[in-house]
Amino acid sequence: MQRTLAVFFPVLSQGQITLIEKTAQAVGFRCVFLPDESVRPEELRDAEVFFGVSAALPSAMPKLKWVASPNAGVEPYCNPGVLPDSVTLTNSAGAYGVTISEHIVMVTLELLRQRLRYLSIVAARDWTRDLPVSSILGSRILMLGTGDIGKETARRLRAFAPARIIGLNRSGRCEEALFDFVGTIDRIGDFLPETDILIASLPGTPLTAGLLNEARLRMLPRHACIVNVGRGSLIDETALRALLEAGELAGAALDVFCEEPLPADSPLWQTANLIITPHISGNTTLPYTKDRIVALFLDDLRRYAADEPFRRVVDRSLGY
Repeated sequence: MQRTLAVFFPVLSQGQITLIEKTAQAVGFRCVFLPDESVRPEELRDAEVFFGVSAALPSAMPKLKWVASPNAGVEPYCNPGVLPDSVTLTNSAGAYGVTISEHIVMVTLELLRQRLRYLSIVAARDWTRDLPVSSILGSRILMLGTGDIGKETARRLRAFAPARIIGLNRSGRCEEALFDFVGTIDRIGDFLPETDILIASLPGTPLTAGLLNEARLRMLPRHACIVNVGRGSLIDETALRALLEAGELAGAALDVFCEEPLPADSPLWQTANLIITPHISGNTTLPYTKDRIVALFLDDLRRYAADEPFRRVVDRSLGY
């Protein structure tokens, strides 16, 4: 008797759907593809595996043993009562490094090269050409998070010859020699005063919430720039806005916010030297990203069918 795999990931291409079906069949699974969250076919009651982006659908799967999230961040699945303790949760960490690192490089250069101000100048049909700019060359970079996103970003930034790249994470370790120094996140205060570019790709957890509070933001030099692609809960947005408006920080680029979508009346929309993007740095519109997500899932599906350990198990007590 075939086991059942339920899939709810609407952005999949037909080629990716076919690949999932063939791989699943080869390891003894039949697939149930769901068009939207409201569809609850009878086959869901037999689902042993769920590959999808909905934290609501698992409640319709009483035989569920494994949830594979196409996302790297899995906060909705970690909320109390969403998944029984008996269900294993995995994520797609390792799929998003390329697209998010390219976004980081883009907005970092926009900040350093005064793109926001030049856009205003051009919109006014002016020809001002002498705004002071900065460079990644010789910059001191502090990276909060040294996972897939942090490592892919460090690889790209190395080409610009920064003075140094410091990486901070929970363990104080990184298996690849991409950083000049790797330390634990609690040492952040040691490095903020000498940081030119701060890049954050941390998950949203109780340990990271409010990490960049007003006191820590004030430790940064006036010429420093901040890029956040992790979670909005990391930064005190009110304090950041005040520092940007006062010219006490050179600029920031936020792709994530405490409240999403960012309310239309949020003062952040009018904040000086702030680049806003609507949580798109890791969008699955890049075909490579979707291919990687599917490949990572199918790798774990083969391992699951062979009763081998998963590669990307989430510790729900930590949130990643």
